[in-house]
Amino acid sequence: MTEHRITRDGITLHARVDGPADRATPTVVFANSLGTTLHLWDPVMDLLPAGIRYVRWDTRGHGQSDAPIGPYSMGQLIADAEAVCDQLAVRNAVYVGLSVGGMIAQGLAVKRMDIVRALVLSNTAARIGNPTLWADRIAAIEAHGIASLSDTVMQRWFGRDFYGTPAMNHWQRMLEDTPRQGYTGVCAAIAGTDFMTPTSGLRLPTLGIAGSEDGSTPPDLVRETLYLIPGASFHIIRRAGHLPCVEQPDAYARILTDFLIRTGTVADATAAD
Repeated sequence: MTEHRITRDGITLHARVDGPADRATPTVVFANSLGTTLHLWDPVMDLLPAGIRYVRWDTRGHGQSDAPIGPYSMGQLIADAEAVCDQLAVRNAVYVGLSVGGMIAQGLAVKRMDIVRALVLSNTAARIGNPTLWADRIAAIEAHGIASLSDTVMQRWFGRDFYGTPAMNHWQRMLEDTPRQGYTGVCAAIAGTDFMTPTSGLRLPTLGIAGSEDGSTPPDLVRETLYLIPGASFHIIRRAGHLPCVEQPDAYARILTDFLIRTGTVADATAAD
């Protein structure tokens, strides 16, 4: 495991690489959701195939990345992802994005076909919510802080089996520890994004994942975006909400591993010699 600091546009982004150091190794990139850090993916990391280089990074305004005063634009977030991938010599990668991370993935795939050869769009969409919804959330956080909304967010994030359990506390703290300007900055970027047209032009292997109890990006919303990309496959993880990699890591890892096999990123260990 190595930690990296990448500077772009006057800010520093924090990234982590797990697996082989050789940059020619097949690579999977993970992009986290609003209100989480790169540690969103911790529950699945040990369940994924060995021999792959796994790259994770903190979205600007989150985790150990800088949190400049917003608002941010989706173009900035995509350029940040591009800078991380260029600095780490990421090419022909499978790009896994959850929620806003999935929006970033769509934009990067349109912009940089040399970086993204396959997509995993998890609990995301080409358009999430509407400007009024995001403006109201930004106003509430600026007036009362993130903690004032955290329980409501937890109810959207997690299914009934996970919500209210001691295991949820870690993720609620992660949300509440997000810098206020970072959270609202990314909210503004989501509010201004509609990728329905550019995403409909994508022609690359794509997997969609949804949680059956997701209160933020319900399965039908995820499915609507997957319909834009010819040949895309779609999976629903039952009894999971907006962060199925947290609630159902074994199921999530199985679905992702199968996609890595189908795209030739990793060999099928069950195949006959």
